[in-house]
Amino acid sequence: MAAGKERKYLVSVHGGHSGQYCCHAQDTLDEVVQAYARYGFNWVVISEHIPPQTDAFLYPDEIEAGLDSKAMYQRFAAYLDHCRRLQRQFLDMKILVAMETETCGNYLSWITRLRSEFCPDLVVGAVHHVDDIAFDYGPEQYRQAVDKCGGLEKLYCRYFDLQHAMIEGLKPQVVAHFDLIRIFDPGYSKTISAEPVRRRWLRNLELVADLGLVLDYNVSSLRKGAAEPYPTMPICRRARELGIIMAPGDDSHSVATVGVGIKRGIKLLEKAGFGDSWKNPPLIDEVIENRGPGQPVITGSERKFL
Repeated sequence: MAAGKERKYLVSVHGGHSGQYCCHAQDTLDEVVQAYARYGFNWVVISEHIPPQTDAFLYPDEIEAGLDSKAMYQRFAAYLDHCRRLQRQFLDMKILVAMETETCGNYLSWITRLRSEFCPDLVVGAVHHVDDIAFDYGPEQYRQAVDKCGGLEKLYCRYFDLQHAMIEGLKPQVVAHFDLIRIFDPGYSKTISAEPVRRRWLRNLELVADLGLVLDYNVSSLRKGAAEPYPTMPICRRARELGIIMAPGDDSHSVATVGVGIKRGIKLLEKAGFGDSWKNPPLIDEVIENRGPGQPVITGSERKFL
């Protein structure tokens, strides 16, 4: 994204991963946040994946980096400390400190514990695992998930069932990349419209609407060559009918990917009839009004691995 004279009201409801705290990202957190400020973002949700509860749920790149679950926890704690400092430093751009969920193992109790300890401004609710397989890590893992579920349509159904349980159990303020399950399915438009699948995502949207949550209009797929962001347009249309607010998220993983696709995403939202509701969703407005460090984050020698 190049800085230019024309600056729309830029926001990202899901972004800001950095190589400092995420093995599949690049650059430092300072550099990533500075890029958002340089491009004139009004507010941005900086998010990082929660640490795994046990070593069994480490990603291959984390194992390769020599990390274990204890080191991941300490790194996540450092991310929260660092992000709070940046929040106090950048006064012209509102920074919201968030954590992105995982749905593996006994995740509900683990995330509840992390949420209570670290008091993030927002929880970004995401599903990256189906039956403890990280389906979005690569095509091979995706095929494993398909095989374990007994077929592609059943994988979609299982994904949306897990997503419903996550939303209901955690009530995250933001629901990320709603239909990420289509990531390695070139025929996703057909799969997403299959009745058992459609019934489930309709149910999930109704829950999002009932809880007043924000949907992440995740444009990261655009920079990877996809035809449209997450969620796909049929889901967007139903979300609009239900009065759900969607806000664009770049899901950036480096300085080079900060803001990429955001302006296109904004145009697509406007074209889909969402108006400018993405500018300041009431839920985000409330967090910005009340944002602050919350309860003190445990630091230094006081921090113990849970």
